[in-house]
Amino acid sequence: MELTITCKPFAGLTPFELYEMLRLRSDVFVVEQNCVFLDQDNLDQMCYHLLVYKGDALEATARLVPPGLSYPEMSIGRIVTSSRVRGTGVGKKLVDRAVAECHHLFGVGPIKIGAQLYAKKFYEAFGFVQSSDVYDEDGIDHIKMIRA
Repeated sequence: MELTITCKPFAGLTPFELYEMLRLRSDVFVVEQNCVFLDQDNLDQMCYHLLVYKGDALEATARLVPPGLSYPEMSIGRIVTSSRVRGTGVGKKLVDRAVAECHHLFGVGPIKIGAQLYAKKFYEAFGFVQSSDVYDEDGIDHIKMIRA
């Protein structure tokens, strides 16, 4: 089945899309990773959201953060794929599109992410390089990475 990828500002999300996005993030970041944290951090409202559907099911999402909101650089955050599609290339398509959309929305420039350490090699494949020491965020090892 073919993927449908859309990018919307927060105000353009339907209630159904918003619910699905928050549900997927909670399924993975809170339940699957057994990490208690507050996902709703008051940044979503100022960001764009990439939604990847396979049929009617939301399978992946990412938050596109304008420069100056999380970091001086533009950023991609809340990158998540459903366990149903991991290993199928959906995550690669998500990040490829997220980089392209960031440049379309915010101009060409560096993109900074806060990545879970275990995903370092995944992000390196997109040109991201480690730019910080390992740090703990909500009990999970993270690193900052930047794509020039």
